[in-house]
Amino acid sequence: MASSWFVYILQCADRTLYTGITTDLERRTREHNQGKAGAKYTKARRPVELIYSESAEGRSEASSREAQIKKLSREDKLLLIKRQS
Repeated sequence: MASSWFVYILQCADRTLYTGITTDLERRTREHNQGKAGAKYTKARRPVELIYSESAEGRSEASSREAQIKKLSREDKLLLIKRQS
């Protein structure tokens, strides 16, 4: 049985956006806020807040979608987030 993967966007304390992938949104957000498990970018920008997520079929699909989102402008990312609300 394949595990569920998610693409997520965090808003950092300085209002910048960070995009990543995970199998557990709550755990990964907690790790970002605790400064654990990589993501040097968020370590200096805590606290972070999960503001967007979407599910993916597997890691490959999640990674591809993450790359697509990272190429978007900030404005386009905010539109994506707003559409989900």
